[in-house]
Amino acid sequence: MAEKRTSDSVPATPVAAATVMLVRDSPEGVEVFLMERSGFGAFGGLHVFPGGKIDAMDAEARWTDLAEGVEPTTANATLGLESGGLDYWVATIRECFEEAGVLLATRADGRLLPLTDPDRRARFAAWRARLNGGEKGAFEAMCKEESLRLATDRLAYVSHWITPVTERKRFDTRFFLARAPSKQEALHDGFETVESAWIRPDSALDRWKRGDLNLISPTFTNLQGLVGYDSTESLLRAKRAVDPATIPVILPKVRPREGGDFDEEIAEVGRGGRLFEEGR
Repeated sequence: MAEKRTSDSVPATPVAAATVMLVRDSPEGVEVFLMERSGFGAFGGLHVFPGGKIDAMDAEARWTDLAEGVEPTTANATLGLESGGLDYWVATIRECFEEAGVLLATRADGRLLPLTDPDRRARFAAWRARLNGGEKGAFEAMCKEESLRLATDRLAYVSHWITPVTERKRFDTRFFLARAPSKQEALHDGFETVESAWIRPDSALDRWKRGDLNLISPTFTNLQGLVGYDSTESLLRAKRAVDPATIPVILPKVRPREGGDFDEEIAEVGRGGRLFEEGR
């Protein structure tokens, strides 16, 4: 799909993407993992969740037998798609490993992969380097060689955002939520992301309002949806209870103002992954 407009009057076609909000419990309450993008590429300098574009190697035909708990038909129904729904779960887990070093995958015993053993940690760091180096098929090879299944059942689907039509690069992004494995350490990759931290959602929003964090509307709006929960268990339970058919499709509308600033309207253009009929 094209990422750039062919003319001033024809919007760019949004590229399919997936993002995950990693959360964990702390003595102060629920924390979420945020990373700062490097100054290169899209979203330079922004604070974001792990995520990225759907890759051809994420296609569900490769992963149906390696995904735990989410069938293609269920994924399609959840996202309101005719096909390819499972691709988003796969891409979410792959991007989380590439960008944050957290691998949502289980071993034969059904438990999440621990990365506390130094030798195993070094081995998976090498896999991560191969993925970030652009090696085609490395993620699938890793899962098969290490006898892993993707923990797709640990992800909760929470929101759907499309980049404004005025942008030259646009994304059609599904946001997911997952509890971080207790025996893994989240860490930015040092290239696409240069800093990272665990932070309470309300603290992140306070820092954003003070100008200390650079957040765009999908990020701060999703952070607002994490506030008010006393544990990751209650947070995930609440999000999983939401009927996916009621999740709005959000397409912000940007209106420039004098002096280079702009107004943004958070417009709902559909529900359950499907756009409203034109003129509705």
